[in-house]
Amino acid sequence: MNRDLEYMFVQCARVWIPDVDEVWKSAELVKDYNNGDQSLQLMLEDGTKLEHKLDPKTKNLPHLRNPDILVGENDLTALSYLHEPAVLHNLKVRFIDSKLIYTYCGIVLVAINPYENLPIYSTDIINAYSGQNMGDMDPHIFAVAEEAYKQMARDERNQSIIVSGESGAGKTVSAKYAMRYFATVSGSASEANIEEKVLASNPIMEAIGNAKTTRNDNSSRFGKYIEIGFDNRYRIIGANMRTYLLEKSRVVFQADDERNYHIFYQLCASAHLPELKVLKLGHASDFLYTRQGRNPVIDGVDDTKELSTTRNAFTLLGINESYQMGLFQVLAAILHLGNVEIKDRDSDSSLIAPNNSHLTSFCELVGVSYQDMSQWLCHRRLKTATETYIKTLPRLQATNARDALSKHIYAKLFNWIVEHVNKALIANVKQHSFIGVLDIYGFETFDINSFEQFCINYANEKLQQQFNMHVFKLEQEEYMKEQIPWTLIDFYDNQPCINLIEAKMGILDLLDEECKMPKGSDDSWAQKLYNTHLKTCSLFEKPRMSNRAFIIQHFADKVEYQCEGFLEKNKDTVNEDQINVLKASKFNLLVELFQDEEKAISPTGQVPGTGGRTRLSVKPDKSRDKSSKEHKKTVGCQFRNSLQMLMDTLNATTPHYVRCIKPNDFKQAFTFDPKRAVQQLRACGVLETIRISAAGFPSRWTYQEFFSRYRVLMKQKDVLPDKKLTCRNVLEKLVQDQDKYQFGKTKIFFRAGQVAYLEKLRADKLRAACIRIQKTIRCWLARKKYLRQRKAAITIQRFTRGYQARCLAKFLRRTQAATIIQKYQRMYVERKRYKQKQAVALAMQRILRAYMARQKYLALVREAKVVIIQKRVRGWLARCWYKRCLRSIVYLQCCIRRMRARRELKKLKIEARSVEHFKKLNKGMENKIMQLQRKIDEQNKENRLVNERLVSIESSYTAESEKMRSELNRLHGVEEDAKNKANQLSTLLEELERLKKELTTTQQEKRTIEDWAQNYKAEMEKMVSELKDQNGSLKKEKDDLNRLIQEQSQQMTEKMARAIAQETQQLETDLNEERSRYQNLLSEHLRLEEKYDDLKEEISTHISKPGHRRTDSTHSSNESEYTYNSEYTDMDNSSRTREDVTRGLDTTLTLKLQKRLTELEQEKQSLRDELENKEEQYQRARARDDAEFKKARGAELEYESLKRQELESENKKLKHDLAEMRQSLLGDKSANMGAPGSPAYKVLLDQLNASCEELDVRKEEVLILRSQLVSQKEAFHHKETMTEPSVFAQDVSKLKDADELKQAYVGLKDTNRSAAPDIHKLNEDGELWLVNQGLKETIRLLEQQLQTQRRSHDNEVESLRGELQSVKEENNRQQQLLAQNLQLPPEARIEASLQHEITRLTNENLDLMEQLEKQDRTIRKLKKQLKVYSKRIGEMGAGQTEGQTSPGQMVEEPIHPVNIPRREKDFQGMLEYKKEDEMKLVKNLILELKPRGVAVNLIPGLPAYILFMCLRHADYVNDDQKVRTLLTSTINSIKKILKVCLCTQCLSNILVCVTYFFLCNKYYFFFPQKRGDDFETVSFWLANTCRFLHCLKQYSGDEAFMKHNSVRQNEHCLSNFDLAEYRQVISDLAIQIYQQLVKCMDNILLPMIVPGMLEHETIQGVSGVKPTGLRKRTSSIADEGIYTLDSILRQLSAFHSTMCQHGMDPELIKQVVKQQFYIIGAATLNNLLLRKDMCSWSKGMQIRYNVSQLEEWLRDKGLMGCGAKETLEPLIQAAQLLQVKKKTDEDAEAICSMCQALTTAQIVKVLNLYTPVNEFEERVSVAFIRTIQTRLRDRSDSPHLLMDTKMIYPVTFPFNPSSLALETIQIPSSLNLSFLTRV
Repeated sequence: MNRDLEYMFVQCARVWIPDVDEVWKSAELVKDYNNGDQSLQLMLEDGTKLEHKLDPKTKNLPHLRNPDILVGENDLTALSYLHEPAVLHNLKVRFIDSKLIYTYCGIVLVAINPYENLPIYSTDIINAYSGQNMGDMDPHIFAVAEEAYKQMARDERNQSIIVSGESGAGKTVSAKYAMRYFATVSGSASEANIEEKVLASNPIMEAIGNAKTTRNDNSSRFGKYIEIGFDNRYRIIGANMRTYLLEKSRVVFQADDERNYHIFYQLCASAHLPELKVLKLGHASDFLYTRQGRNPVIDGVDDTKELSTTRNAFTLLGINESYQMGLFQVLAAILHLGNVEIKDRDSDSSLIAPNNSHLTSFCELVGVSYQDMSQWLCHRRLKTATETYIKTLPRLQATNARDALSKHIYAKLFNWIVEHVNKALIANVKQHSFIGVLDIYGFETFDINSFEQFCINYANEKLQQQFNMHVFKLEQEEYMKEQIPWTLIDFYDNQPCINLIEAKMGILDLLDEECKMPKGSDDSWAQKLYNTHLKTCSLFEKPRMSNRAFIIQHFADKVEYQCEGFLEKNKDTVNEDQINVLKASKFNLLVELFQDEEKAISPTGQVPGTGGRTRLSVKPDKSRDKSSKEHKKTVGCQFRNSLQMLMDTLNATTPHYVRCIKPNDFKQAFTFDPKRAVQQLRACGVLETIRISAAGFPSRWTYQEFFSRYRVLMKQKDVLPDKKLTCRNVLEKLVQDQDKYQFGKTKIFFRAGQVAYLEKLRADKLRAACIRIQKTIRCWLARKKYLRQRKAAITIQRFTRGYQARCLAKFLRRTQAATIIQKYQRMYVERKRYKQKQAVALAMQRILRAYMARQKYLALVREAKVVIIQKRVRGWLARCWYKRCLRSIVYLQCCIRRMRARRELKKLKIEARSVEHFKKLNKGMENKIMQLQRKIDEQNKENRLVNERLVSIESSYTAESEKMRSELNRLHGVEEDAKNKANQLSTLLEELERLKKELTTTQQEKRTIEDWAQNYKAEMEKMVSELKDQNGSLKKEKDDLNRLIQEQSQQMTEKMARAIAQETQQLETDLNEERSRYQNLLSEHLRLEEKYDDLKEEISTHISKPGHRRTDSTHSSNESEYTYNSEYTDMDNSSRTREDVTRGLDTTLTLKLQKRLTELEQEKQSLRDELENKEEQYQRARARDDAEFKKARGAELEYESLKRQELESENKKLKHDLAEMRQSLLGDKSANMGAPGSPAYKVLLDQLNASCEELDVRKEEVLILRSQLVSQKEAFHHKETMTEPSVFAQDVSKLKDADELKQAYVGLKDTNRSAAPDIHKLNEDGELWLVNQGLKETIRLLEQQLQTQRRSHDNEVESLRGELQSVKEENNRQQQLLAQNLQLPPEARIEASLQHEITRLTNENLDLMEQLEKQDRTIRKLKKQLKVYSKRIGEMGAGQTEGQTSPGQMVEEPIHPVNIPRREKDFQGMLEYKKEDEMKLVKNLILELKPRGVAVNLIPGLPAYILFMCLRHADYVNDDQKVRTLLTSTINSIKKILKVCLCTQCLSNILVCVTYFFLCNKYYFFFPQKRGDDFETVSFWLANTCRFLHCLKQYSGDEAFMKHNSVRQNEHCLSNFDLAEYRQVISDLAIQIYQQLVKCMDNILLPMIVPGMLEHETIQGVSGVKPTGLRKRTSSIADEGIYTLDSILRQLSAFHSTMCQHGMDPELIKQVVKQQFYIIGAATLNNLLLRKDMCSWSKGMQIRYNVSQLEEWLRDKGLMGCGAKETLEPLIQAAQLLQVKKKTDEDAEAICSMCQALTTAQIVKVLNLYTPVNEFEERVSVAFIRTIQTRLRDRSDSPHLLMDTKMIYPVTFPFNPSSLALETIQIPSSLNLSFLTRV
């Protein structure tokens, strides 16, 4: 081994050495191997050194390891070294590191069970693999299925997919996915949904044939071969199933941790259901047959739900509920039968207890007699030649008989279900071909192997033989096709082993013979085997320690079989009396199960090969006269015959192999056990395939691939124009041994290891080139570094020298400066010393002089003061002398005066005494003096008489009276003086006391005031400081509030903007989803219509009678009540007869289609309503968001207002306190004159005034803040609702102009008057009097209508007056509110007034807008009616004038012509046609109009304009029938054109597929022109349909669509009909056309995308071609004819120019381009995710370059803003992901932040698929991928791996009015529309 590769065993070469734990371990050579060495010096990967001894006999070297770039290849045959360790390592790397479970091994697909659900089986994956070559994509079960399907269609040969493997390896799942692929890709040929039925058979067969084992939770315990039938169009028409070797023993026995068949546990879990109560079931642990495994539950499996799935599958396959309940009764009866307890009666007999509940339940369920069944369970009938007798059975035999009956019943039930499944899947039409899927057990070996393992391994021997022959045949065909010499390859032939088993006197033959012996036993059979084969066959061995076992050397391994039980299992006997009891059952289903018992081939009823169909089973003998011996075939004989039939079937088909591998025995996800894996690889034939390939030329390269890969090994002179000759010359130089390679016609064949050798040469060459490049670059870098250093050194020297020179100059300057400084310093010091001395002298002089002056001054002052003192003393002495003299004089005077006073006093006292007596007498009379005076006067009158008597007395007393009176007066004066003096004295005393008290009080108050003033000053100072602090804090708070308000406003604005944006985005997304659903339903509706039409056409082909029939209009147009079919119809008897016949052919199908169409129409209507509701919800949500934003903003403003009010109230309070303090101080000032005038008081008042001023400033700031808030609130409130009142006022004034109609009417009358002379000229004799009368009547009618309008206008005026009155009332109410507001505070008053005013203005504006719109519509409608009537009057007059002639007019008289040229110039933009010309119009303008030729030279959208002009005329003449027929004919004709295009496209696709089947990769070069024609046609009619839709909107009269119209265009609006419903129908038609346009683009672009975007090397030399295996894909080098990026760009340019040429709307073109780029991005990314060979660094560079070219194309076309670039974002990020660094955590973080458009599954998939193309690249580590998964764990994205290439963005048709005037359009003669007349 490997002796021919000794030159490869050099130092650092890596090899594989055997290992006990890991099977194979990698090591590296420490030193070179030399011929003759006995050992190799190796070093393991962990650094351990090892000496590997070579076998001294064989001298075989260990296996070499493949280069790293070959590890992980899709195909194992691509490996340079093909051997077991290489295969095992490649599978492990793909499975563990890349999470890839599929790998090719030549023609075999190796599938490793991941024990985890993977997202690689969805419908998009199926679509991705559909139509692809097997080597184009990564390995997959879908690729094998596609290959089988393609070969069936291409080679007209049946196919088979053989799925094998151990239990738990995933065979059933693989077979299921293969069937699912066929069902999805091929579809069904009828409406019976046969593909669904084929898939529905899987849950049924899994329920009755699968069970849990120790190795698998869903292990198939039988083999099956399913034939899926196809018709001649390769659509599924039916299926058939054959089963093999059901494991019946599992019904009665299960090992630990295993289960019985799933159906039993499903029934037990669903026993609580009402319909299953009659089965009397319970928990699975209650029954013997379901509790032996002691684990009745499977984690993650809901048996109740599984039963529901099984029942649904039964229903889908036509097994009704009654039959299902019957099946469940039989299954429940089996469980009850297993619980029947059989007891010993004695040693030879047994019995069943009477009234056994389980036996009773069994008998009730199956409808048999309790006595009979209990009798024959414990007894047995024996027949002899002469008599029959009954024998009792021991308990053990009775129990075995009971179990045998259970197994027999279950086998019968199994066969019955298979038979009915086949009946449900049977084909109704002739089968053209089929694909068989074989799901059969793999090679098995256990500790104890019995009859079942023997049959299984026998079947695998046969399959392995067929596999070896097929592989050998393929190798031989490949060599012969390439015309290279080859020798016979030696491969293992297992025919001897097969002969040992099935030949005459083989194991099976001896077993059957022993079964026929009366006393045959397992021991005697074993002895016969020993005697027959032990010495004659080397493959047969006898164990040393056993005489009841034998060993067979199978192709995979030696297996020891235990003979015990072989005979019993081969016979498979059952008690016939028990069978007879069951046959007599009253249960019909049970009788049906056993009714063919007499015809059964096997006495057991288990016919492994029947499968429920006679033609697929082992044929029974039809003759009833044959002996019973021929009927009673053993199980082994039956299995051999059915296996032979299977092999015949497989040999007649093309096989495809799937080998399933179980990676570990613990069912752990992505855990690889090398021992178990290599054991299965040896057993399943994969290593045999490798060995056969390695024996020849396993590595194969095309010449182009070899040239591209190994171009680096060639010199320039070696490259010749002929690449084949170049490769030949290079190989002869590189590989000297000619036997190492062979040159074929198209490929070069290499022996094993040669590719690795070439890779080594290539790597060495690249390494040498890298070293040279590194050397050159390092030299260049070193030189650059040297030059930089030299330049830097020179620069440093220059700067250093300059620095030194500057330092010297600086030193010199400093020296000179120091000298100067010293000079000046010394001068300064001396000058300073002099100045100091001078100052000291001057100071001393000044002090001395001052001292002398002061002394002199003091002397003068002293003298002056002495003089003053002397003066004052002398004065004081004089004053003292004067005062003493004066005092003496005064004293002397006083003494004299005292003496005189005493004397006078005495006199006065005497007088006083008399006065006092008088006072006493007159005491109390002072008040009566006046009375006395009055009395005196009275007495004087009385005493007049006595006056005379008293005269004498009076005269005597006169003197005395006068004297007394004077004395009295004097006394009175004295008394008054005394009183005054006394009073003055007391007053002075009181005043003195008061003044003393006041002085004391004032002093105290002064002290108190001073203390209070000091305290108050301190308090005021403290309060002022506090106020200052508070003002500062208020100012700061105000600033904070301003900033907070701004921040909150900004945040609120941003928040609301984000919320509105998010809500808008969400609503837009919902709206797009609804649009997408609606458009998908339209597409489905169209598809069903086409299918319905196809079925009608297909039915009509069976009828020979010609003619046409009318179809329902609902199938030809979209839900418009005006639409109807415009086809030519012939309503004769023959058409009616044909309709009846058609209905009779397939009434059910027609009804189903009609029902489906009705449902779709209803669903479409509901979706349309839902779409409208969504739009309304969007508008309401937007309004609600605005209201919420306003509300939130209002709440915020209210909060700020409250805060502001609190601050203002606090400021007011502080100001009030200050005012009170000021008043108190002023009061104190009035009370105390001294204290307030103090300086402290003034300071305090100044501080208080400053504080008041500061508070006023704060108040102004608060007011400014408030005004800003109010203005902001007003601005926000009026942002969207306020409008300019003046505009509405002007409009209202226009609205109230009632003379407008009158002016129009007057204008009309003037027009009629102006036309009158012409009429008289035409009618000189008065022949048109009747016409004039008609005109007058018309005018009267118009006047009446105008009067009506005037009255309605007056009513409106009255209503407006009423509204004015209401406005006045509202004004009064507002005034009342204003009065109420005046009572509010100023701030609240302003806010309330603003709110009221805003509300009033808003309501006023809304009302005025509504009235304005209403009046505008009314006036517009009246204007239209006036114009129409005027036109009709004119036409009537003109028509009658032209059609009549005056009776009296002579022929010779001249006729005055009408001014026709003037009137023809004024066209109205209408086209008139006759009703019978409608079909001609549709035919010439739609059906026969081609986009190319005539249509190209037309005005863009001319057909749409012509149709609309015709429609305008129909509207003008008010012909509703004409409008309906024209629109319906137009819609149906466009649909017919599109249907023809679709049929042409389908035909083109069929031809392409046929060509594809024969020419593989060249298929897409056929019929490109036809597809282009289809695109042009669809694009042309999409543009015209949109233009027609825009015309219907533009001229509809709706104000929303008339904004951009000219005055003339507004005059052309439709006047009589509202075509809104037809606009919706045409919009739906446009959507259908758009979808068909997208499909056309898909068909053209999809074949180009992958070759152009991925495979073609736009940048030559960047990518390298890696070695490929047997499943080779096409070359990725640019060959002739392959699509390139330029092809895609040219096609995109062609699309764009075509759409622009057809006049398609720019917005619609943008949507089309966006859809194109989405298709390109999605298809490229999907292919990238499914191709490991494309995930490399160089391919990422190619993709990014290609994307940049696409972006450049967008830039050139001005389409960068259409959103097309964003659709490529996933592809761009995938390309970046291929190129970024993928090692550290920072790289992982960068990847997570970069790949936002990719899902987690896509990112992980790309990282897993990343493959180095060269040895210099590194793989992505598993730890890094796990880091990425951890970081992306919280990301919520789609679980789908692939993008949906069928997804179509919902299309919208924005209104695009045309500026083209209809009256200027000219109709070209090439359209053949001469029957149209311009109006």
